[in-house]
Amino acid sequence: MRMIGILLVIVSLPIFVVWLRGNPARLRLAAFGIGFLPFGIAFFNLDAALINWNMWPGHTKGLIVTILDSLALAILISSRERIGFPPFVVLISLYFLAACVSMAFSAVPMSSAFYALQTLRVLVLFLAVVIVSRQPMPRDWLCFGLASGAIFQAAFSIYEKVGGAVQASGTMSHQNLLGMMLHFATIPLIAMILAGDRRRVILLGALAGLLAAALTASRGTVAFLGLGIGILVCISLARKATKVKWQALGLGILAAAVVVPLMFSALANRTAAEKLSGDEERAAFERAAMAMWSDHPMGVGANRYVVTANVEGYSDEAGVVAVFGSRAAHVHNIYLLHAAEMGWLGLLTFIALIATAIVRGVAFAIRAKDNPAGDLVLGAAVALLTMSIHGIFEWIIILSEPQYLIAIALGIIAAARGMKFESVGRTRAPDPIIRQVMR
Repeated sequence: MRMIGILLVIVSLPIFVVWLRGNPARLRLAAFGIGFLPFGIAFFNLDAALINWNMWPGHTKGLIVTILDSLALAILISSRERIGFPPFVVLISLYFLAACVSMAFSAVPMSSAFYALQTLRVLVLFLAVVIVSRQPMPRDWLCFGLASGAIFQAAFSIYEKVGGAVQASGTMSHQNLLGMMLHFATIPLIAMILAGDRRRVILLGALAGLLAAALTASRGTVAFLGLGIGILVCISLARKATKVKWQALGLGILAAAVVVPLMFSALANRTAAEKLSGDEERAAFERAAMAMWSDHPMGVGANRYVVTANVEGYSDEAGVVAVFGSRAAHVHNIYLLHAAEMGWLGLLTFIALIATAIVRGVAFAIRAKDNPAGDLVLGAAVALLTMSIHGIFEWIIILSEPQYLIAIALGIIAAARGMKFESVGRTRAPDPIIRQVMR
């Protein structure tokens, strides 16, 4: 089965290239796939491990490629548009370089190479999103894909809750992973609604994202998504206050009146002992990571935190509980994880990339008040900001699924100045059946 999966992913590349070159209008369907696939790859098993280290305790389990990688590369190969030299390429390349440098300090360089190659996949998707985001129809379909991904996860989360689950994770491996990913769908969709978009799939996608976040019963997801939406609304109103935005704000308050009780009900099912235990565990992980970084300023190698923490005694000294669930886990702080694994170089390049994108996105939205791209770009920037704050308490951003969504947000922001428009957030799908669904 593994070889069949590898063959399908490899063969899909020339098929996608021929398919896209045969009809440039199909780019909109490819854009939909880009938005949806991060939420569906795991469930539909659309990936293949060219090198499989499934038992490796790190966050990257081998040399893995997915159908999304093939689709993104096919867009680059088949596109007739000159992509030029979009923003963030240098910073993403420096981040890749930091992952490569960490191999020199890794006791198992191959394990660190797996993560370095994952960053290349992020770069390819980023470039594909830049191409997609410059054109109105594909850009809309990219957002349709994000909305459909949120709806897909909400449906599975509801199914889990009906089955008695305390914390729903949708089709993801953990509720925190789902929660982090929902930032990148829900916030941009709400930004589009604030801009006056009333298409059904956008409205349903935003509501589904809020509902799925509530059903995770994750304190971080609930709190930081709420914070991100609040920041988005404030900046959007300051950017350009309109009657539509005030109306959307009113609808948002009504939606919150329904969703917030569900959030608190789900959170109430978690006992005080569970919450206290989780806080103590996080503190122990952070002590282990700080000690590791102090001893290894250039890091122990990407994808090596768990092994090093156990083999070199950092978890013992920090007081991490000696059970599998704790000793196999990463420090719950994306910045400390970068510092421990990739040292100062990895930490600084990661911060520089995310911070530059946030500043550029917000600045564009505020400066170009009459530009139809402003609200969507602002939504992508605020999603990154929300992720960066949430990352103080979470490590899961380093997995491929959230990194795909980071690449999408970066691509939307990078393409802002070159975006073309037909109308303000109201581009229609040409197919009669799809038009009825999307409107």
